[in-house]
Amino acid sequence: MRFPRWLPILLGFLQAVGPVSIDMYLPAFPSIERGFHAAPGSAQVTLATWILGLSVGQLALGALADRFGRRAPLLFGTLLYTLASAGCAMAPSMAWLAAWRFVAAIGASASMIVPRAMVRDLADGHDAARLMAQLILILGVAPILAPSLGGLVLQFATWRDIFWIMTGYGSLGLLLSFWKLPDTLPEQKRVPLHPATMLLRYRAILTERSFITHALVLSFTSFALFAYLGGMPSVFIEHFGLTPGQFGIVFGLVAACYILCSQLNVYLTRWLGLNRSLHVTTAFYLVLTSALVAMAVAHRSTPLAMGALLAAAQGLTGFIGPTATVGALTRHAAHAGSASAVLGTMQFLIGSSSGFLIASISPRWFSGGPVLPMVGLMLTGAIGMKIADLCRPNPLAAATATVPDHGHPITVP
Repeated sequence: MRFPRWLPILLGFLQAVGPVSIDMYLPAFPSIERGFHAAPGSAQVTLATWILGLSVGQLALGALADRFGRRAPLLFGTLLYTLASAGCAMAPSMAWLAAWRFVAAIGASASMIVPRAMVRDLADGHDAARLMAQLILILGVAPILAPSLGGLVLQFATWRDIFWIMTGYGSLGLLLSFWKLPDTLPEQKRVPLHPATMLLRYRAILTERSFITHALVLSFTSFALFAYLGGMPSVFIEHFGLTPGQFGIVFGLVAACYILCSQLNVYLTRWLGLNRSLHVTTAFYLVLTSALVAMAVAHRSTPLAMGALLAAAQGLTGFIGPTATVGALTRHAAHAGSASAVLGTMQFLIGSSSGFLIASISPRWFSGGPVLPMVGLMLTGAIGMKIADLCRPNPLAAATATVPDHGHPITVP
């Protein structure tokens, strides 16, 4: 597998538009509500429209990436995201802000699905896992830095300046993509764009067992991750009494474990193989989240013990995520854009549902405060991913199967 060394950096930078666009503006919710004289909590509607836009945009742009190649839809989506982010910065009301966030999410969808499709164009198996790990090294930094950057901006400027920074981020991504990004899908491999064939293609992807089981592993991993992200501040700041600075250190250490393990994943998959690696890591994740729940039920949770177990658990997701992504896309080289779109939509819809659940669960319902809701939802995700892992097809059988596309069999690599 040959590709420029800068390509994973650029693809990771583009894919990071998701966490940058969410995590950076979360600290600004109170300022946005005050600026528009809106009720507390009303800024959540802008997050809801963002999620809706991603759901619509990924499916649409995934089909476009299979028809017109990777480069053109990515450039169009990045341009749309940049213009819509400027619209957010100048929004005259909460309704307009929500509308522009919806449009921005549609544009951002291209940066979230096309890099995965390009990985599938360039490599498969162990090589794809290595390339995906390089993307995650860049992508993993964004959730660490974005909230702090958003809070820093609010100390010296207004919430509108956060969206101007997003506009600059999109502009830089657009410039770099136009200047350096190659198209990895040859002309002869592009597929027709007709509504009927699009529906048949998505149906074929969703009914293919290897794809759906790997996609569910990844989606339930995201479910557990969103539960962790949504519960961490309440658990460590409100329950354990850590200062924001101390919380930032804990959060950064846990994120560092995730990034480290994502880079070690290439060695684990080389040693165990993609199939056995997923079996082992999902089993260990289930054990660790069960230990977290047992500790919460027994009222034995401490910041040190919980931080250590969470770091180990999130480190395992650094192994699970890239491997499940490669497994889901392996048999869909002919329409990697559409498969990546379905994968991203499933991952975000299932994953974000735990964030809404943890926000709606009252800690007063549990004697352990906010600890049990967080770790309980993480365990739910662990159970879901293990069930999906156990339902995955035999890798030898999958290797000789075919996936239909427009009535023609495609031999699986």
